Amino acid sequence: MAGTKEIKRRIKSVKNTKKITKAMELVAASKMKHAISSTLASRPYARYSWEVLEALTQYIAESTHPLFVVREPQKLLIILLTSNRGLCGGYNSQVIKSALSTLKENKDKKIDFISVGKKGEAMLRRLGQNIIASFNQLSEKPRLAEILPVINMATESYKKGEYDRVLVASTSFVSAIFQKAGMEQLFPVEKKKILETLEEIKKQAPRNGTEYIFEPNYGELMNIIVEKIVRTKFYQLILESNASEQSSRMVAMKNASEASGEMIDDLTLMFNKARQANITREISEISAGMASVN
Repeated sequence: MAGTKEIKRRIKSVKNTKKITKAMELVAASKMKHAISSTLASRPYARYSWEVLEALTQYIAESTHPLFVVREPQKLLIILLTSNRGLCGGYNSQVIKSALSTLKENKDKKIDFISVGKKGEAMLRRLGQNIIASFNQLSEKPRLAEILPVINMATESYKKGEYDRVLVASTSFVSAIFQKAGMEQLFPVEKKKILETLEEIKKQAPRNGTEYIFEPNYGELMNIIVEKIVRTKFYQLILESNASEQSSRMVAMKNASEASGEMIDDLTLMFNKARQANITREISEISAGMASVN
C-alpha cells in the first residue's frame, strides 16, 4: 500500500483535475446552449424556404440544372465534419467511423476528401487519403458566410463533372446525450427525395395559404433556388454537428468530473486505512517496548 504522503499527493492531483473538468463542463454547457439555439433558430427559415420550393415542385421533373444530373458513381467527394479540439467523447470517432465505412464500401472507386476540422484531417493524413482542401478556421458560432467556400468548392466540382457524387459525413443532434453520425448526400440532388421531404414538411406544418408570384418564370427560378437550398441544407448540417460536438464535450466532462469524485472517495478511504495502519503499528511498537521494559 502506498504511503500516506503519496496518497495525499494523488488526492490533491485528482481534486485539481476535477476542478478543470468541472469548469470545462460548465463552459461546454454554455456553448451547447448557444449551439442548440442557433440550430433551432434556423429551422423556421428552412421551413419557409421549403414552402417556396413546394410551389416550384411541378417543374422539378423538367429542370435540367447540373446538380440534378445523375451519373454512374465512379468518383466520390466526401466532406468530413469533425472538431478542431478533443475531449468531446465519441463525437469524432463516430463520424470518422462512418466515413471509413463508406470508404470501405467504395474501395473500388476514386474518393477524395474535404476536411472541416483538425481531428478529421489528422486521421485522413494518417491513412494516406487524398485531401483536396482543409478548413480548420470555422468559429464555434459558424455563420453562413464562413461555410460558403466549402459548399461552393463542392458545388463547382460537381458541376464540372470532377465527381459523380458528393457526400457529407456529419453528426445529427438528437439530444444532449445522444447524437447520430451518418452520411448525407448533397449531390446529385434527388428530385424524388425533395418531393418526399416536401410532403413530410406539409404534414408537420401546413402551408399558410400565401400565393407567390415568381419572375421571370418558374423554370429559371428553380435553377437559381436549388443551389440556395443545398447551401442552406449544408449550413444546417454544420449547425447540427456543432451542437453535437458541444453536447458530447459537456457529457464527457461531466463523466470525467464524476469519475474524479469517485476516485477521490477511493483514495480518501485508502488514505484513512493507511493512516490507521500506521497508528496501529505505532501503538504495537509502544506496547512491545513497554512489555520489554517490564
